[in-house]
Amino acid sequence: MIARQRLDRIVETVSRNGAATVPELAESFGISESTIRRDLDKLDSAGRLVKVHGGAVCLEDEHVRRELTIGERADLRTAEKARISRYAASLIGPDDLVYIDAGTTCRALVDHIGETRASYVTNSLDSAAALAVRGLSVVVLGGEVKPATAALVGPEAVETLSRYRFTLGFWGANGVSREYGLTTAERLEAQVKRLSIARTGRPFLLADHTKLGRVGPVVFDPLEAVTVLTDEVPPDWADVATVRAV
Repeated sequence: MIARQRLDRIVETVSRNGAATVPELAESFGISESTIRRDLDKLDSAGRLVKVHGGAVCLEDEHVRRELTIGERADLRTAEKARISRYAASLIGPDDLVYIDAGTTCRALVDHIGETRASYVTNSLDSAAALAVRGLSVVVLGGEVKPATAALVGPEAVETLSRYRFTLGFWGANGVSREYGLTTAERLEAQVKRLSIARTGRPFLLADHTKLGRVGPVVFDPLEAVTVLTDEVPPDWADVATVRAV
């Protein structure tokens, strides 16, 4: 097996299992642990997985614990994000005042929006720019910019939100849990998510199926606060009325 094939197989193994140790990978591929460590260094530098002490975890699992950068998340679950965001965009009507959260799934939503008569408010610099380029009506929250996600957070963002009552809104999350509800990686962003959801008539969370059952460090709302739109409902979530496959 050539080196490139081995690197691809390591990524597949880690993605399939969520994590793998250096000894496990060395035994599986019949090579030394030192070679595996060098491979993990390369894959971590390339943004294909996350090297941790003793092994590696997939980017999606690391997303639960910390806020991945936009670049790290851009190629994760792209087909699932497109499917979810396309459906979400179809829910927007001409008279809606729509809130759009930061995150790559919500950013994908912007590309599928066909309703040009609605008005939009967002805490995402990326989504705001994309909406403005298309000539749509968009308001950007004030506040501090989070470099990893280009999201606006803090007192200024909260103060701006207090002026609005949204008819419809869309959010992202790091994890969706039966026990803990909707979770993210950072408290300031959690505050903005919680307040914006509370001020929205029809709130929807956009999350691919891999986020169901995962728990991030910060809870921002109970599960019943939103309708979760996902690409696939796992069997153990089939009884949850607020989780819907699209």
